[in-house]
Amino acid sequence: MLIFDYPEEYIHYLAEYNGSRDYFECHEIMEEYWKEHPYSAYKTCWLVLIRIPVCLYHARRGNWTGAVKLMGKAAEEADAQLFDKLGLDGSLLVERIKRASREWHSPDAAYSDIELPIKDAGLLEAAQKRCRELGYTWGIRGMEAGDSVIHRHRTRDRSEVVLARAESAKRKALSREIPSNDPRQ
Repeated sequence: MLIFDYPEEYIHYLAEYNGSRDYFECHEIMEEYWKEHPYSAYKTCWLVLIRIPVCLYHARRGNWTGAVKLMGKAAEEADAQLFDKLGLDGSLLVERIKRASREWHSPDAAYSDIELPIKDAGLLEAAQKRCRELGYTWGIRGMEAGDSVIHRHRTRDRSEVVLARAESAKRKALSREIPSNDPRQ
C-alpha cells in the first residue's frame, strides 16, 4: 500500500543498497536528504537508514567496534510503525537490526548483509527499476561488491574533513587559554 510518494533519494538509496552494495554512497545519499529535511516526520527513519549502511560498511571491513556501537543506536531508534509507512516491513527490519546488534557482540562475529524488507510492491518496483538504470544487479551480496566499494574510504578526498578537524582543534585550544576569571566564559 502506497502511503505517499516516496522521495527519489529514498528510491536511489534502495537501488544502491541492493544493487551496488556501496554502503558509503548509501550513507551519503540519505544523509544529504536527512539534512535537507530536518523537520520530516520520518527523520528518525532517515537517520536509521543512514546508520545501517555505515554499520555494514564497518562490519564488512572487520571494524566491529564501530559497527556494534552504531548498530546498537540504530536498534534503539528504529520505529517499526514509521518504517511501515515508508513501504518496509518495519517489524522485520527492527528484528534484523536488533539481531545484528546482538550477534555482532560475539567474538566470533561474521559479516552478513542486512536486507531491507521492502513490502510495498510499488516501491520495490521503483527501486529495482532505478537499480537497472544504474547498471546494477539487484540483490548482490555485500562481499561481492569489489574492493573499490568495500574500501571506498581509501579513495575519497578527505582534505575538507582534515581541515575542519584542524580548525576545531585550534578553537578548542584557544578556548582553553582563556583565564578562569575572564568574563568571556
